[in-house]
Amino acid sequence: MEWEIKMYPARLLFSRSVIAAGIALCATMAQAQTPDQPGDVFEIRAQDLPAPFATQSVGNSSDTVARDGRIPIAPDGYTVTLFAADITGARNLVVDQDGAVIVARSRAGVVTLLRDRNGDGTADQREEIASGFNRPHGLALHDGYLWIADLDRLYRLKWGQQWGRVEEMSPRGVFGGTGGHWTRNIAFSPDGKTLYASIGSRGNIAEEPSPRATIQRFSVASDGKIEGGETFASGLRNPVGIAIKPGTDQLYTVVNERDGLGDGLVPDYFTQVQQGDFYGWPYAYSGQYPQPDYADRRPDLVAQSKLPDVLFESHSAPIGLTFLADAGVPTDWRDDALVALRGSWNAAVPTGYKVVRVEIQEGVPTGRYINFLTGFRVDAPNPDAPSPAKVWGRPVGVAVGPDGAIYVSDDTGGTIWRISK
Repeated sequence: MEWEIKMYPARLLFSRSVIAAGIALCATMAQAQTPDQPGDVFEIRAQDLPAPFATQSVGNSSDTVARDGRIPIAPDGYTVTLFAADITGARNLVVDQDGAVIVARSRAGVVTLLRDRNGDGTADQREEIASGFNRPHGLALHDGYLWIADLDRLYRLKWGQQWGRVEEMSPRGVFGGTGGHWTRNIAFSPDGKTLYASIGSRGNIAEEPSPRATIQRFSVASDGKIEGGETFASGLRNPVGIAIKPGTDQLYTVVNERDGLGDGLVPDYFTQVQQGDFYGWPYAYSGQYPQPDYADRRPDLVAQSKLPDVLFESHSAPIGLTFLADAGVPTDWRDDALVALRGSWNAAVPTGYKVVRVEIQEGVPTGRYINFLTGFRVDAPNPDAPSPAKVWGRPVGVAVGPDGAIYVSDDTGGTIWRISK
């Protein structure tokens, strides 16, 4: 095995490639211009983070280029297939027991069904099954229904080969109203009695009342309806993706952290969340690092702020989250999670634009994450001459189908990709 070790501030990166019939080990300094590749291993350590404002905070949005036949790059042994194209604004997605892919197209207010009826790995049926939503994002298949969360409320429709009418399952405004971060993701507890909903903040850094910047917990009535929730965990600036780890009742989330403190701050993250947890926003970050101008307002909450399980490179923008238990992966991957990193807009040296595998061993995240699906970005990062990333796609949703295939949505190129063994 050949290891290529790259060192950056607050970052360790190892590039791995298998040598046939070899067990050689070497370590060499890498060129900064090397593009992301599947198998690259990252570990961001809180103790190595820079000081606030160590670098200037800049707006540096990506430039979109034509795909021109490019496809994402997966680890050796995987086949990547274009499952569907022209799915404008594709965001979150789930896959039902028959392999049908359901996609929330948030800006259009539409939920779209994609089916591969002839089994060739590409969708040959496309249908808008529900519309008129206010930025739908949360999707869940539970108890024979498709559940949908938008900015206004929770909905459901009977699910199967045919689907029923859309029912309203909560009062309007149950998820905190509009303004600011707009994704509302949902996850049911294994017994179906509890619904968790992630709700982001209105702004980048401010003191805001609940339910903003929290995960809310709702009791599910016998008729499936929910009403006022309670705060399950807080201090979570924008907890976009949430998921229950299969075989457990453990809730995990991925969080988009604050901007404005420089390229190296604040790391986005993946973490398990439990009742009463506080993750710092807006008073602290990455454990108990004090937020300038806010920490002295609530030193008690700074002292309570938890260090997340896994830190991502700052500004990576984690969106989608799923677990690999049913994906037919190697045994040592089966506890792991996949996270879609949409990519930065607030970093001089862009980062993200890929799907990564979060490593979990014996039920505990190791702190490392590994590139799984790359190639959405066509240029290589260059810290010596930073410029906007050139991308043809930005991954946002990730889900596993009943056959173990992995599906990834891209809200910039409007593509859905199928990754299979």
